[in-house]
Amino acid sequence: MTGLVVPLLLSLKVAGWATLFAAVLGTAAAFGLAHWRSRWCNFVDSVLTLPLVLPPTVMGYYLLVLFGRRGWLGVWLAHWNIELVFTWQGAVLAATVVAFPLVLKSARAAFEEVDPQLCNAARVLGSSEAAIFFRVVLPLASRGILAGVLLAFARALGEFGATLMIAGNIPGRTQTLSIAIYEAVQAGNDDLANILVLVTSVTCIVVLWLAGHFLPAYGRRGSKR
Repeated sequence: MTGLVVPLLLSLKVAGWATLFAAVLGTAAAFGLAHWRSRWCNFVDSVLTLPLVLPPTVMGYYLLVLFGRRGWLGVWLAHWNIELVFTWQGAVLAATVVAFPLVLKSARAAFEEVDPQLCNAARVLGSSEAAIFFRVVLPLASRGILAGVLLAFARALGEFGATLMIAGNIPGRTQTLSIAIYEAVQAGNDDLANILVLVTSVTCIVVLWLAGHFLPAYGRRGSKR
């Protein structure tokens, strides 16, 4: 039972934090890209979306280069006694990076569907830009953003390659569900592997079903314009 509960709780913890960071950063980046008029906009969008198409091991290598003990940012973090390699925080970092593009793409599409005339009307009525964002833009784009957040959670929950590269496989500390499945299969423990796979599959199906509940509604709303 420990072989199931501990990885499950750790995976939920990692996925929860990663989804929170990806939601905040992805929504902010999506809003900026949706309103940025520049020839570099699509290039920046492509760079930020790279984790969707890069092999997870390549993404993990980049994270090691940046945040490893001798990495560019790792050396700076060491001065503050912050260690990410072989820690659950490193797993959060890896999951955040791979989940971020899902929020970015969904949120950007949602922001671009918001009618600019509604924002202009709010400005005429004397609303500040912050008030317009929180009272007009964000509520109208909320379904698209929430769908992206749910997809990001599912992606973070199943992250394997980048997490293994930067966080390793330490039972009770960095061993998430996906890594526990890999270890169980390697050890020939088919019973544990089957249970872990079933738990992961059911969780992801529920999350994807919830995301699908929001995406069609968002699409129908946008098609009426």
